[in-house]
Amino acid sequence: MVMFQLPPTSGQKVEPVVTLDRETFIGPWAGLPVAWSEEDTFDEDTFRRDVERCCDAKIPGVYSGGSSGEFYAMEFDEFQQITRALVDTCHAQDKPAMVGCTSTYTAGAVLRARWAAEIGADAVQVALPFWMEVADEQVVPFFRAVSKAAGGRPLSIYDTKRAKKALTLAQHQAIKEAVPNYLMVKSNAGTLGTTADGCQALSAFVNVFVSEQSWAELGPQGACGCCSAMVYWNPRVVLAFWAELRAGQWEALRGNAPRLTAFSEFLAANFGVRGFTDTAYDRMGGRASGFLQTSLRSRAPYVAATQEDVERLRNWYEKHYPDM
Repeated sequence: MVMFQLPPTSGQKVEPVVTLDRETFIGPWAGLPVAWSEEDTFDEDTFRRDVERCCDAKIPGVYSGGSSGEFYAMEFDEFQQITRALVDTCHAQDKPAMVGCTSTYTAGAVLRARWAAEIGADAVQVALPFWMEVADEQVVPFFRAVSKAAGGRPLSIYDTKRAKKALTLAQHQAIKEAVPNYLMVKSNAGTLGTTADGCQALSAFVNVFVSEQSWAELGPQGACGCCSAMVYWNPRVVLAFWAELRAGQWEALRGNAPRLTAFSEFLAANFGVRGFTDTAYDRMGGRASGFLQTSLRSRAPYVAATQEDVERLRNWYEKHYPDM
């Protein structure tokens, strides 16, 4: 029997530019989409410019390899190109970079995490494998294996119902015990960190990132950041929200809620019904404000936004949310 083996790497690991800990692994991090060319290949120049703009705007950190970064729709050699461009560009600006390493199986996530360590990523993020549900007894070993491959770099868990399993408090605690460098959880809809009690319990030992819409409710319970798209739709607006969260200005954040709710309803009614994925929304939003230069192209078979969609969003901004 021939056993599967991971391909070798150079073994020459680059040190991170920032040492992230619970005091510094905070804020709205920009989860960038990947710029694709008309030939559906990586447009590195445009992607690097988008990363630079995020750094120049004083966004706390940048990452790719999440849903907006279409980790599920690229080959490993593309992943290597994209993440090296991300890390190199961030580090040239003295900004931290996080690499998403999610895969459908442990060895795939390990391979990506090991590459992230080799290029000097400041943190790695990973969700549970998502094609088939992971058994409870395999949860901790999975995260331990990814952390080991990443050389003990700060670990962020992408807790999402797309993985067919939302982690329990006991599982988060067990992961933290086995992986002390587990520092942040990106809590998505339907997971523990998006509830007041869950956010408070998790915040005792990891940083909890939730959507900007939840900051008013969950900031008092310990939420301290977001894996954000809106921060590159308009950095000025979201960084102002962030300043309010840092200052504990909950009434000011609650005052933003009606507009953010109306915004979400508009997006769902006009684009969600057409099957927009995370990356389709985020390309459209980044282009509507003029902040990103990325292409509107999403990788097939997933729906892509059009220039007409960008104009529709701009028109809505003018009438309902001119700050954007």
